Amino acid sequence: MLKFEHVSKRYPDAGEALIDVSFHLQKGEMAFLTGRSGAGKSTLLKLIAMMEQCTRGNIFLDGQLINRVSERKVPYLRRGLGLIFQDYKLLNDRTVFDNVALPLVVSGYQANEVARRVRASLDKVGLLGKERKYPLALSGGEQQRVGIARAIVNKPKLIIADEPTGNLDPDLSAEVMHMFEQFKQVGVSVLIATHDIELVHVLGYRVLTLDKGHLVAS
Repeated sequence: MLKFEHVSKRYPDAGEALIDVSFHLQKGEMAFLTGRSGAGKSTLLKLIAMMEQCTRGNIFLDGQLINRVSERKVPYLRRGLGLIFQDYKLLNDRTVFDNVALPLVVSGYQANEVARRVRASLDKVGLLGKERKYPLALSGGEQQRVGIARAIVNKPKLIIADEPTGNLDPDLSAEVMHMFEQFKQVGVSVLIATHDIELVHVLGYRVLTLDKGHLVAS
């Protein structure tokens, strides 16, 4: 599903952020990406999301080389990704429904299909019935679940999450991780960047550890 082959990323003013990173994430596999601040986790996720281009190496998503595609193809390829962020990145002047619907609207889906998919996604994360609320009227845990619903509404093949439990208490963190496990069980690949080593050890999935840009453990 996701393959890095000898990938490096160099920033002109900051040096090497990733150095010769290689790994393979299988279809339906869930793995954690760990490492200290500055180790390269966010850079790696940005490369997958095609927000950055690698300096060397190749990145394959579902068999397609993504680091050399034209800019006009990037939005199409991103439809196969579900992106989840620590700070939710919700539009506070839009309802829950409109936030979750955004990827579908951008992709040109018809209104009835948008409504069907949004309701299905909200049902999966336990928020059906809160479509007309605004993000600031929700708890932190509910806002994160809105972010997850938005990430899965396009039925992605790969979910990448950047510190998705960083602002949540232990009970809510466990609840969010259980959702990711449910997605894994239906064949979605999941890669989660996190500092929560205790949670990683409890769940027992594969861990990719970065140190100063190097992949030092897998």
